[in-house]
Amino acid sequence: MPEVVYLSCALTSTFCAVLQVRSYKRQRTGLLLWSSACFTGLALNNVLLFVDLVVVPDVDMSTLRSASALVAIVMLLVGLVWESR
Repeated sequence: MPEVVYLSCALTSTFCAVLQVRSYKRQRTGLLLWSSACFTGLALNNVLLFVDLVVVPDVDMSTLRSASALVAIVMLLVGLVWESR
């Protein structure tokens, strides 16, 4: 059952990232660029979670998962600071 939850989270976050990128392509605003980069990184994080815990459970990918989440959140933070100027 946890596999279904991991997969649905990965698919949902990927779908949200695709919607963010499509919105950025239409409007070309800076904040949409940074938020779409963040959502893409968080989608990668969820895909890595599924791969780590379901596909190859023998390999510990927790550091890679944490790094991708950190980079995604930092991108959003940088974008918020950059756009507030």
